Amino acid sequence: MSEPASISSGIAERYAAAVFEIAQENNALSELESSLEGLSAAVADSAELRDLINSPLISRDEQGAAITAVAQKIGVQDVLVNVLGLMAQKRRLFVLPQLIEHLQAMLAEHKGEVTADVTSAKALTKTQSEKLAKTLAARVGKDVKINATVDASLVGGLVVKVGSKMIDTSIRSKLASLQNAMKEVG
Repeated sequence: MSEPASISSGIAERYAAAVFEIAQENNALSELESSLEGLSAAVADSAELRDLINSPLISRDEQGAAITAVAQKIGVQDVLVNVLGLMAQKRRLFVLPQLIEHLQAMLAEHKGEVTADVTSAKALTKTQSEKLAKTLAARVGKDVKINATVDASLVGGLVVKVGSKMIDTSIRSKLASLQNAMKEVG
């Protein structure tokens, strides 16, 4: 990991720990979870918001006012709104994506969940997703939350990542191994 990335991660971890602890003391973890979903979607969907949190040209006060207004409009929990304002004042808004990741991981761990990143050639149906979650839960021993993405280049099959383990049953990987085997023969 590069040094700037580890510094950013460390900053995000400290803010995440503080927010999580306050939300836990106030029995507001479910509100925090819904706030994070809204905030994460806003960051992913809005290039302007990403520019706001990363731009050194925008003053601290402007960043603080803008992020507070956006967070309140989304319906973000008050504790998180205050932390976002503080992060803007300290010029730390650039770690917002890592903050969201850390908080989501802390919430999942608190609930005894693990997230499985599943990539498929076409979108999974709700039934397929539920069946996969049950199968993985039996294997892992925890509740599994599916984070599904689509990659048409897989041709078929799935790539499943749970923690440090990866299962690749995609046709693309099978074709690649077949191609390597053919190269070894000739």
